[in-house]
This record gives sequence, structure tokens and C-alpha cells, in this order.
Amino acid sequence: MNAGSENLTPRISEPSSARAKTTRLGDYRPRLRIGEYGTVASVGDGIAWITGLPSAAMDDVLMFEDGSWAVVFALTRKRIGAVLLHQTDTLTAGTSARLAGRTLDVPVGEALLGRVIDPIGNPLDGGRPLESRTRRPLDSPSPPIVARDFVQQPLYTGTRLVDTLVPIGKGQRQLIIGDEGTGRSSLAIDAVLNQKGRDVRCVYVLIGQKRSAVVGTIDLLRNYGALVYTTVVVGEAGALPGLKYLAPFAGCAIAESWMALGHDTLVVYDDLSTHAQTYRELSLLLRRPPGREAYPGDIFYLHARLLERATVLNPANGGGSMTALPIVETRLGEIEAYIPTNLISITDGQIYLDPDLFAAGFKPAIDVTRSVSRIGGKAQHPRIKEEAGRMKLDYLQFLELEIFTRFGARLESGMEARIRRGRLLREILRQERLQPLPPEFQLAWMIGYSEGLLDAVPPAAVQNTLNALNTAVRSGCPALEAARGEWVKWLRQNLPRPGQDGP
Repeated sequence: MNAGSENLTPRISEPSSARAKTTRLGDYRPRLRIGEYGTVASVGDGIAWITGLPSAAMDDVLMFEDGSWAVVFALTRKRIGAVLLHQTDTLTAGTSARLAGRTLDVPVGEALLGRVIDPIGNPLDGGRPLESRTRRPLDSPSPPIVARDFVQQPLYTGTRLVDTLVPIGKGQRQLIIGDEGTGRSSLAIDAVLNQKGRDVRCVYVLIGQKRSAVVGTIDLLRNYGALVYTTVVVGEAGALPGLKYLAPFAGCAIAESWMALGHDTLVVYDDLSTHAQTYRELSLLLRRPPGREAYPGDIFYLHARLLERATVLNPANGGGSMTALPIVETRLGEIEAYIPTNLISITDGQIYLDPDLFAAGFKPAIDVTRSVSRIGGKAQHPRIKEEAGRMKLDYLQFLELEIFTRFGARLESGMEARIRRGRLLREILRQERLQPLPPEFQLAWMIGYSEGLLDAVPPAAVQNTLNALNTAVRSGCPALEAARGEWVKWLRQNLPRPGQDGP
């Protein structure tokens, strides 16, 4: 065929797909293509050592010929240490490995609301595979300073003691710390339940927990209607160590994607003590030098780069926020342990749950003397902040004065009155779990206490009186911005009298 015959008309009328195929075939040139392949040297305890793959980098995904896959976690002169994320029964030494050409990411977006997934995006709730085209890296830099804004809006947890004396703002990192069995997870779950109807999307991360505990948490969220605005990320106790290690980063990436779109989000890490132990396990298996308590030297950086991603963005960057509630376990109340002190130094405050208060029946067992919110007060509503300011001081003074009553000393009438009011306040601050309360109720009982309207209520009737007050608040009450006199007038009309079940 001569050169002129190549410009015939029928070639122009070919479909676009046919033209594209013809172009690809025309551009094809036979040449030598080189690919990297490595070989598994050993496998065990969720770790694989691979020889070869000279161009592998940290956090690269590796694919094995048996269908397993892993992520590069350590680089040595002769071998690569990889953390397994999916392992088949046929993965053995001698299996071929190659680079997948990508780093770890997780699906994000609206499709994740109401779903239960593992840290790499596989559904665990028996539902359909996630149909999200948008993915986000698990580990990414935190927002720069110029993209951040001040914490200005309150995040209501529904817990009387927290919302008044240890307030939390949107974009804050507030640590929940205490011994096992003191109600740390219950406090976090109450905070998630209280976001119903407040346009706050939640991510609950379960790290290294038993399957029974995981199922119980999911059922609780579903029964109280919180699962529709919540995503649960699970790295359960029986999962590979790599999945438990990646769980908080996956949850953070999901919440971060919503924050970038301008939404307010809340992410709970339950808990980071187990996460630190998993990281220590992986590091020791990969022969990294151990440090204090056998933790690797970068354990502080591990949690810092995770929690620093929680912030509030300025309007130019969408105005979204991500509030983080990391949970950490202490042993025998030792708050000065290595991991707790690390997290205390990273976060913006802590809520300490005292085992002695819990054993005495005071729930939530929050120790006000050792709990603090460094920036939450700036986000607290001005009316609630005004009432709570002097109340916290009075409560702390009461705790000190009560010590003297243990010696049986005779007190003057003024001192006895202060102790009596302090005991009334302590009874008011008691609250059962799964009973989140609106901010209007918080202001109502504080004004009622400050005005002495609750002084005549017997201690045994305090909770019934507060329940009746809560019912009255939900039926209709002044706005938070209303004048204090208007609130006092409303309380005199609606606050139940002693011996009555309602106003």
C-alpha cells in the first residue's frame, strides 16, 4: 500500500473506541520490560521478611502471589520487613512478592455512614462492599497552622459534669483516662449518642477488643439510633497486628475527609493503650531498638502525628472540625505511666476517672481535681460558663472541707451549710450512662442550684427531681441566651417541689 492510501475517508468514520484501540496498537513497540520481584524469606506473627525489591520504600504495599498482601514497615540492608494485612494459609517462605505501586488508603465519603468496616475498608457488617470512588491515604500530614482556626464552638457530650466543669470544644483533643472498668468507653459512647440531631458525624474506632465487646458496642449504637451518623472501624483482638495498628489511622482518615468538606466530626479511639502495645509488638518483631518499657523510641511521634490531625479549619478551608476523644488505660491509678503521660502532653486536657469514686458508686467517676480542659472553656456557651465558673471553685473547696468532717470535728453553722450544699452538688452530678442531656437542662439545674431552689430537695429525691426538670425543659424552656431573670422565673414555675413528681 502506498503512502497516499493511508488517508482514506473510511478511517475518519471509525468509532472513537476503535480509533483509540488503533492508536494504542500503532504506538505499541516491542521492548524489554523489567519488573521487580522479591522472595519471602520467613513468615510469622503477622510479619514477613522479603529479599529483593531494591526500590521498595516505607509504607509501600506489597502483593504476594498467593493473594496475601502487606505494607513495608522496615528497611534493612539485605531484607525488607513487612506487616501483613491479609494472609492466606499458603503463604510460606519462597513465595514471590512484588510492589503494588501504591500506598495504603481507605474509602471515604457518604457511603461509610452506618457501616462497620476493618481498617482497610472491608465491610464487617454483612452488607454490600463499599461503593465509594473516593479514597484517602491512611497517614497524611496534619493541616498547617495557616489552615486552622481557634476552637470556638462547644461539643456537648450530654454528661452533666463534663459539659459544665470540664467542657470540650469542637476541634479539641480531650483524653479520657482511667483504670479498666471505670466507665471510659461509656463516657465516649454517651458523647456519640448526644450528637444525634446536632449534625456531627462520628467515627468510633475499636482497637484490640474482644468480639463480644465489639458486638455490644455496635448493638448499643444501633439501638439508640446513633449508627446512622456513625462509622465503626474495628481492629478486633483476633485480627492481624497490622490491622490493629492501622485502625486509628483509618478512622482519622474517614473523619478527616468529612472535615475537609466542612462537616463537624467526632472520632473516638478506644483505646490507644492497646494501640501502643500493638506497635511495640510489631517493632520488637522487626528488631527495632527498644526504649523505655520496651516501647520504640518513636512511640511519642506515632500518637502525636495521629492526634495533631484533629483541629478546626478556618472558613477559607471549609470550616470543618474534627474532635478527638482518645482513651488510654492506667493500671492501679498510675497516671504517671509512660503512655498516659505521653498522651497527656499531646492532648488539650484530660478527663480522669477515679477507681475509688467508681467503687463508692459515684458515676461517672470523674475526678474533678485531676481533670482539666485547657481550651474548652473558650468554646463554652457564655451563660453556661458564667454559672459553671464559680460552681467549680465551690465544689473544689467542698472536697477539701469534707476531709475535716472525717475526724468528727464540730463545725460552725456556715461551714456546715457549705458542706451540705457541696454534698447536694455531688448528688446532682451523678448520672447514669446512656442518658445524654441537652445544654438547656445543664443551664437550668445550675441556675436552680445557684439560686438555692434545690436546697430543700432531700438527697434521695435529687435524681427524681432532675428527671422531672429534664422533662419540663424538653417540653419548652427559655433559650440559652435568655436573661438570667427569665430562667429563674421559669424555674420557680416548673421546678418540682419536694414531695412532688412534677411542677
